[in-house]
Amino acid sequence: MHIGMIGGIGPAATDLYYRGLIRAMKARGAPLKLTIVHADAETLVRNFEAKAADAQALIYRRLADRMVAAGAGAMAISSIGGHFCIEEFRKISPLPIIDMITEMNAHLVQSGLKRVGMLGTDAAMETRFYGGVDAVEMLIPPPDVIREVHRAYVDMAISGDVTETGRQIFFEAGRAMAAEGAEVVLLGGTDLFLAFDGQDPGFETLDCAEVHVEAIARVASGG
Repeated sequence: MHIGMIGGIGPAATDLYYRGLIRAMKARGAPLKLTIVHADAETLVRNFEAKAADAQALIYRRLADRMVAAGAGAMAISSIGGHFCIEEFRKISPLPIIDMITEMNAHLVQSGLKRVGMLGTDAAMETRFYGGVDAVEMLIPPPDVIREVHRAYVDMAISGDVTETGRQIFFEAGRAMAAEGAEVVLLGGTDLFLAFDGQDPGFETLDCAEVHVEAIARVASGG
């Protein structure tokens, strides 16, 4: 199936998804049919922080119309923060959505995990994955740490790079949740691989973007 993907939010996450889909489809022996359309990261952040879900959903609708014109049969958004308006967008989307939240909940049901932590944007953490994950008990950082993690995450997503200060903010928040009993910490932001790849933070992690990529590849290959 031809897949449409909303990218750009942020650029590093888009590249992660693109490379991941190439690998996943090659492993399945299936061709990758993909159209990526660009959403502006700074506009998303403004709408996210203003809780302007309807405005962002309309942006997605215009982008989805381009995917339809390109021949896409389903679509995905390469950003967990970008899912803050997923219910509003679902009502007006011209395409079926392979959404991160549904896929993560299904994955956690099968994982056998009972208690997990989460790092990501403030809304993703405070709503425990926008209220869509009920398969496990989810720990989140205290409010002051949530604000610190959110700002470090947004700066990283927009710039496409991580500072050592930002990396340590994520690591310290994760270690605290692991000390509270989190079996793994969900990397609930698609740009968090920038901070965690090749590093040993001192706790187990599960990258939600990797789960999402596999779900997209499954649909793309007819599974």
